[in-house]
Amino acid sequence: MSDANIENLLHEDRLFPPSAEFAAHAVGTQALYDEADEDYVGYWMRQATERVSWFKEPTQTLDDSNAPFFKWFADGELNVSYNCLDRHLENGGEKVAYHFVGEPGDTRTVTYQDLADEVNRFANGLKSLGVKKGDQVAIYMGMVPELAIAMLACARIGAPHSVIFGGFSADAIVDRVEDSQAKMLITCDGAWRRGTIVPLKDNCDIAMDRAESLEHCVVVRRTDHGVAMTEGRDVWWHDLVDGQSAVCEPEVMNAEDLLYLLYTSGTTAKPKGIMHTTGGYLTGAATTHALVFDIKPDDVYWCAADIGWVTGHSYIVYGPLANHTTGVMYEGTPDFPDKDRLWSIIDEYGVTIFYTAPTAIRAFMKWGAQYPEAHDLSSLRLLGTVGEPINPEAWMWYHLNIGAEKCPIVDTWWQTETGGIMISPLPGVTATKPGSATKAIPGITAEVVDSDGNPVPLGSGGFLAITKPWPSMLRSIYGDDERYVNTYWSTYPGVYFPGDGAKIDSDGYLWVLGRVDDVMNISGHRISTMEVESALVSHPAVAEAAVVGVTDDLTGQAIAAFVTLRGGFEESGALLIELKAHVSTKIGAIARPKSIIFTPDLPKTRSGKIMRRLLRDISDERILGDVTTLANAVVVEAIAEQARTKADRD
Repeated sequence: MSDANIENLLHEDRLFPPSAEFAAHAVGTQALYDEADEDYVGYWMRQATERVSWFKEPTQTLDDSNAPFFKWFADGELNVSYNCLDRHLENGGEKVAYHFVGEPGDTRTVTYQDLADEVNRFANGLKSLGVKKGDQVAIYMGMVPELAIAMLACARIGAPHSVIFGGFSADAIVDRVEDSQAKMLITCDGAWRRGTIVPLKDNCDIAMDRAESLEHCVVVRRTDHGVAMTEGRDVWWHDLVDGQSAVCEPEVMNAEDLLYLLYTSGTTAKPKGIMHTTGGYLTGAATTHALVFDIKPDDVYWCAADIGWVTGHSYIVYGPLANHTTGVMYEGTPDFPDKDRLWSIIDEYGVTIFYTAPTAIRAFMKWGAQYPEAHDLSSLRLLGTVGEPINPEAWMWYHLNIGAEKCPIVDTWWQTETGGIMISPLPGVTATKPGSATKAIPGITAEVVDSDGNPVPLGSGGFLAITKPWPSMLRSIYGDDERYVNTYWSTYPGVYFPGDGAKIDSDGYLWVLGRVDDVMNISGHRISTMEVESALVSHPAVAEAAVVGVTDDLTGQAIAAFVTLRGGFEESGALLIELKAHVSTKIGAIARPKSIIFTPDLPKTRSGKIMRRLLRDISDERILGDVTTLANAVVVEAIAEQARTKADRD
């Protein structure tokens, strides 16, 4: 890491305080911050005992005797499936757990009683195939209720699950299965995506042949397009659960028992198996879901992520179900059969809380406000963003066109590793600023530090650091404790370093600037890609932008920008000049892009994150790296061709 701190260049003065009406009924309060500030360990113990049902209530709170291998509530015993289902049935079994909407238009209403019955039957089915407490189970499925059922069934019998995003390749399945030594693979015959079938079972067949630990593959019939089934190895889901009892006693789990693995990319080719345990994780997921989303009993809550990512684990499955919340689950893409699909679902089901990614919001901007305007979105009362820092102008578009200027926006920062939201406004308490995740939530301690680990003064940039442990934190990287320590705890001894740059403004608000890897060094100034991208997106012609640092003989690095225009605007030399000048005006001449390439799309992973690494490869004319995890791999060569054409012109 460079000794230089990240520059604080872009300033935002717009402030949106909560309305008096919202504040009067908010779940979150200033008193929670005060309680956590006075005794943060005691605060988390209260959350654990009030929000979680224990078979044996813990007497221990934080065990930091073997830091950074922290433990929480280590003598407590519980079951996550019981917390998400059984305890709600006596007085709330008929409440809807999920409104499911399939991409082709089919729908299902799943009550808590329905969910409990199906989880118990499938848990008994897993047992009949030899899965027992401690066995690892891999799950590779589309967005259907059976995915949540499979997770909860694993949790019920104490078999840690590893959900693999349904857009990943067979190689990615094999890598993760071999690392975890999973005993079983659960999948669908296929998944629907933009009207076509994604052949999930075909990829699983390759994995089953290559991964020696796998014994069975359980297959949900979803697309019914005809797949090969190997006798004795492959089992149809409906055949497995047929005749099974709807009663399966939950395993008693220690709070520190492994609940799941979730693999995330790292600096090496080998993915990291992030370990989340039972008691602390559920405490964090349930607490943050209730407070950050201001959950009320009659809410219809929609997290529009995929369960294959941690957002779906924490805020589609475990947090909402622990809090007895009605949710929406949608199988397909936002633009099929047309670009108003999400808004039509909000209209039809009366969604009150909507949580999505900045990448999606910028796509909505590009498509135009006419799509949400065609639907009644008046049921919405709270909006959220997740996945990456949001550009201020995208925030404002969301506020105006989706929230009708009345919905608080919770801009949330967290990671697969943190297990739950760490930095976010509390609606009804926090005045928000477009583009800022504001401040750490109660019970979390976040600072912006310099390269020596010292807190920077207000108005400065540096590196984000979490200075105290928290219950939902990862416990290690599966099978690699050394990598865990080196990756997260070696930069600043005793402090968790998530790898993000940040700044803290004069009001003490935190602005996450993205990965330190995405910081550019321009003439000795460390400039965040996020700030330059935000400046570009603030121009009325720009829907989305990505910038990278490219090799420059004079300045060390120069800024190369890739820009997607909004509908109604056309690329031109005059607009290119105008955009460069716009960045200079917004930030300063130091941040003026050396080059701008107009492109119809940007290379993104299937979770919506821009792959700046590929843009750097293109700009520096290097051999392109792996593109198998991209949602739109064809766009990479198109951008490369545009870059070559521009270089020839220059």
